[in-house]
Amino acid sequence: MNYTAPLADMRFALYDVLDAPSVWNSLPGGEDHTRELVDAVLDEGAKFCEQVLIQTNQIGDEEGCHFDKDNKTVTTPQAFKDAYNRFVEGGWTGLCGDPKYGGQGMPESVGYVFKEMIESCNVAWGTYPLLSAGAVDALVHHGEEWQRELFIPRILSGEWTGTMCLTEPHCGSDLGLLRTRAEPLGDGAYAISGTKIFITAGEHDMSQNIVHLVLARLPDAPSGTKGISMFIVPKFKVARDGSVGERNAVAAGNIEHKMGLKGSATCVMNFDGAVGYLIGKENRGLNAMFTMMNTARLGVGVQGLGLIEVSHQNALAYAKDRLQMRSLSGAKRPDKPADPIIVHPDVRRMLMTQKAIGEAGRALCFYSALQVDLVAKAQDATVRQRADDILSFLTPISKAMLTELAIECTSHGIQVLGGHGYVREWGLEQLLRDARITTIYEGTTQIQALDLLGRKIMGQQAAGLRQFLAEVAEFCAAHHDHAEAGRYVRRMAELAKEWEGLTREIGMRAAQNADEIGAAAVDYLFYSGYVTFAYFLAREAEAVTRASFAGTAEFRAAKLATVHFYFERILPRAMVHAAGVRAGAESLTSGVEAALA
Repeated sequence: MNYTAPLADMRFALYDVLDAPSVWNSLPGGEDHTRELVDAVLDEGAKFCEQVLIQTNQIGDEEGCHFDKDNKTVTTPQAFKDAYNRFVEGGWTGLCGDPKYGGQGMPESVGYVFKEMIESCNVAWGTYPLLSAGAVDALVHHGEEWQRELFIPRILSGEWTGTMCLTEPHCGSDLGLLRTRAEPLGDGAYAISGTKIFITAGEHDMSQNIVHLVLARLPDAPSGTKGISMFIVPKFKVARDGSVGERNAVAAGNIEHKMGLKGSATCVMNFDGAVGYLIGKENRGLNAMFTMMNTARLGVGVQGLGLIEVSHQNALAYAKDRLQMRSLSGAKRPDKPADPIIVHPDVRRMLMTQKAIGEAGRALCFYSALQVDLVAKAQDATVRQRADDILSFLTPISKAMLTELAIECTSHGIQVLGGHGYVREWGLEQLLRDARITTIYEGTTQIQALDLLGRKIMGQQAAGLRQFLAEVAEFCAAHHDHAEAGRYVRRMAELAKEWEGLTREIGMRAAQNADEIGAAAVDYLFYSGYVTFAYFLAREAEAVTRASFAGTAEFRAAKLATVHFYFERILPRAMVHAAGVRAGAESLTSGVEAALA
């Protein structure tokens, strides 16, 4: 399997469509993040991914991780360790970290571009630094200063990695049912006891220490989600003076044998009175957890994007080379015994579906990352709040859409290759297996949908949607009569009005029957996602036709063809989901008990 970082497309989205430099320049220290510097970082990131990381993907899938039951240790594929060491040597672990703690201070939006490259090359390997980033975020926002000074520099240096220990065997996503206990030891530390499951990178041999962030209950904690606290529990004990001691009483009990992501260690973790420290306030652990979870959810969306891109690249290369049958409209390569399969309309449909979804998803991910930058550093409180509202609203859309569509697009990749796609040697079947978990972990698609409609729309009075639609309206008003992009802009304006109306309809029905929210949620999410994609592709159509656009005529033509395909062939899916929303809860409640008996 091959991969070339799509730097031209990435830079187009970052600079031409989203005008990221203007965002960076508005933030403290942003004047240092010049386009020349960012381009140099992305060039070096592309080299690491193209020359090192892509080589580890199939190796990791074949070797997998191995659990030693006697020593409770996990061995990762050898190629993973070598790649991680080069990753650390290159300073990539601290790319976006605070310089106060040893980071390089680059914008998160630059980190997300590099992350897309990583996920295209090896999603399993990328899970190890992914959870470390979440741990740093939780410490930054909720930790005490001594905790930040002790743990963050070693995570940013790559010496230590992080995990997120949430779910347990009996409770799944319902964290209100968790039983892990935290007993005060009298010296500011706590003894943590319980079992956690599905812990990504819970045990491995790539770093010197592993910092577990664990949800647990204090002895007098109230029941349910209001009685959850978060604790820092390192694999090797760490004293407040920074000294590292003996092995803590936390160990892997097993690793899961999975459909995909075989190079990523997914562990059962047993805590037997392990020493840890409270992070944040007592019984407010969910606040800290959501800081990590939101970081992870955005990251999983990028996993989907990366899988779509690499599947497209390899399917496209195959379709250009594979000869089979003649075009129905006449031979396109009369010098060959048959035409390449790329001439056939349905092969083009699959390839263009991958391409259009990938380009729209890339713009959405990079835009979301710019909101992360604004939330973290904008000096104007109004700007921060607006960015936070939009980011909160877009996070479930980004996570769910890009992961669900990654399954579709990696399946298209297999279909383009036909029988070759189904065998392991070509690598395409691995992408589909790896993609399948992305709709499940860090909150299933159904949980994302309930988060979007139940919490972000109904619970927060649609604050993020209103802010986002105001931006859409401003764009549509400015470009309504655009010579080339106008037809897409006008369609986008129609959809924005329908989006508002659809949201009101659900709200009115939900006031009479709360089940209407659950019945509409997934269709509402997909409707929102397809319309959001349309907005970013309309922006691409406008950006690529500006007089100031410096790209080639071929690049411009390719972008416009992709936008046109999306609006003609993929956007109509939104109408099906609108119909699903309007169908209401009746077909899911009336007589269903008998049907499912």
